[in-house]
Amino acid sequence: MDDVDRRIVAELIADGRVSVNELATRANVSRATAYSRFERLRESGAVRGFTADVDAETLGYGLAVLILVNIEQGRWPTIRTELAELPGAEWVGLTSGGFDFALLVRVPDVNALRDVLLVRLQGIEGVRSTQTIFVLDEERRPLSAFPFPDS
Repeated sequence: MDDVDRRIVAELIADGRVSVNELATRANVSRATAYSRFERLRESGAVRGFTADVDAETLGYGLAVLILVNIEQGRWPTIRTELAELPGAEWVGLTSGGFDFALLVRVPDVNALRDVLLVRLQGIEGVRSTQTIFVLDEERRPLSAFPFPDS
């Protein structure tokens, strides 16, 4: 990844709906270069897609929780898939340390959380224990706020 790729990615992070013509202008390259670089970034997996930045609370998902999960060792590939399919699971990470997984789950209310925790999550074969942490407030930084690592 060179400086041109970094500029293109930064512009796409700032505005994923930008046209190729505008992307070229902002990245200070020709339209052909912007298009070919954009396609290469998509094909390589560096740019995986485009999403809307939505407010979960406004959409009815007012409760956010972090769930830490311990599992039976060696079962992480299948359990990871099942965790990702839980209702409201926004993010699932395989972790080191005291817990095997961390999840960010968004649900409408405590009743929905109870179903996710006590019915769905505890029903997954191989889950040994969980710890739930309520998110009281959040601050998100876009990826564009971080410097790109040197290639």
